[in-house]
Amino acid sequence: MTARSRPVTTGVALALATTLFAGTIAGSVVVDAPAAHADQIRDLQYWLNDYGFTEAWNTTRGAGVTVAVIDSGVNGSVPELNGVVTGGTDVSGLGSANGQTPVAGDDDDGEHGTLVASLLAGRGTGDGAGLIGVAPEASILAVSVGFGSTRSTVSNDDQIAQGIRWAVDNGADVINMSLTRNTLYWPESWDDAFLYAFENDVVVVAAAGNRGSGTTEVGAPATIPGVLTVAGVDRNKTASFDASSQGITIAIAAPSEKLVGVMPDSSYVQWDGTSAAAPIVSGLVALVRAAYPNLDAAGVMNRVIATANANGQSVPSPIYGNGLIDAAAAVTRYVAPATGATPSELLTEWITLHRRAQIEVVPTEEPAAEAPAAVDDDPALPTQNVLTAWLPNQLTLTYISLPLAVLVVFGILVTLLGIGATRQIKRIRRNPKDFAQT
Repeated sequence: MTARSRPVTTGVALALATTLFAGTIAGSVVVDAPAAHADQIRDLQYWLNDYGFTEAWNTTRGAGVTVAVIDSGVNGSVPELNGVVTGGTDVSGLGSANGQTPVAGDDDDGEHGTLVASLLAGRGTGDGAGLIGVAPEASILAVSVGFGSTRSTVSNDDQIAQGIRWAVDNGADVINMSLTRNTLYWPESWDDAFLYAFENDVVVVAAAGNRGSGTTEVGAPATIPGVLTVAGVDRNKTASFDASSQGITIAIAAPSEKLVGVMPDSSYVQWDGTSAAAPIVSGLVALVRAAYPNLDAAGVMNRVIATANANGQSVPSPIYGNGLIDAAAAVTRYVAPATGATPSELLTEWITLHRRAQIEVVPTEEPAAEAPAAVDDDPALPTQNVLTAWLPNQLTLTYISLPLAVLVVFGILVTLLGIGATRQIKRIRRNPKDFAQT
C-alpha cells in the first residue's frame, strides 16, 4: 500500500511502499538515506513490545503454521528469511516457479513481497541482530503476482483467484493480502476462490488501503465477507490519516507507520501503510493458530477480535474496527467460543443475495402421462407473448372473428339489396312504360 515519504530521522532508509492500486502495483521504494546496520534494527521495532508480541512469544512463536504471502514475490535468500520460505509459485507468468524472484512492475522493482514477509516471519541475522518478524517461527509460501506490470498475460483478477487456490492446496493456514482492488466489488471468480479458502479453514487477512494513495474507503478483498480486514494507526495508536483507510468491514487495527522491512537486496527501509499492518496481523493469527491448534478459522479470528484493545475509542467503528491488536491477550486470555456465522457462511449468504442471476435453476420432473381430457365447450384462454398477441388464435376465431364475419357478410347483402331496390324505383319513375301491369 503506497503511503507518503518523509525525512529520515532514524538513520534507517525511508521507503515508499508499493500498492495494488486499481488492480496494479503502483509506486516504488524510494531510499532516502543509507540503510541502518542489522544490530540497530531491533531498537526500531517498537511494535514488538507495544502490541504484546514479545510477551506472546513466551507462549508461542508460530511454529508449525504456514502463511501464504500473495504479493510481488519473496526473496528467500535474504538473511532474515533464510529457511523461512518453504514453498511457492508464480501466477503471473513473469516470475520464477518457486515465487522467490521479485516480479518487477512498470514503476517498481518488486520489493513489496519481501518487505511484507520480513515483517511477518523474519528470523533476524543472529545474536539479536537483524529484523525479526512477529511470528519468527512460522513458515512462508511465496505466491508471486505481477500487478505492477503490463507484461503479464494473466489478468490481475485471475492471478488472485489462482494464487488463493494454490495456497490452499499447498497447506496455507493463513493468507496475507497486502493489496487492494480499490473497488468495493470484486469479480465472481473471487467468490469461488475465497469460498474455497474459507471452506478449507484458512484465515484470509487483507489490508484496508491508504488514503495517501487514493483509497478513501476499503476496497476488495477487504470488503469480502469473512476476510479479516486491517486498518492502520500511528506511533501514538491514533488512526493514521495517510497510512490507513476506513470502512464498515474493518475488523482490527495495527501499527502502519514507521515500520521497518527488509529489501530483496538485504538492505533495510522504513515504510508506512496498511501493507505493513496486514502482515503484523497475519503473524498474530499464526501465533493464535500455533497456540490453539484445534481452533477453527472462525475461532481464531474471534480471539484476535475479542482481545482487541479499544484504547479509549468507541468500538466497533469504521476507523478502528474492534480496536488495536493485543498479541499477548490473544494467545493467553480466556475468550468465549465464537457463536456467529463462519467466514464461509457469511460469504455464501452474500453470494446468494447478490449473485441471484447465477443461481442454478433445478429442473422439475416431468409429470406422468395422463389420458387426454375432454374438450371443453369453451376453449381455454391461451397465454400470449408479444408476437402471438398480434396473431389470431382459437379464442378470437371462436368468439370474435367468425361471428363478426357472418355479421359483415349479412350487412353487405342487405346493403346491396337496398342499393338495387333504390335504383329500380328510380328507373320506374323515369320510364313507367318499361314496367307493365299484369
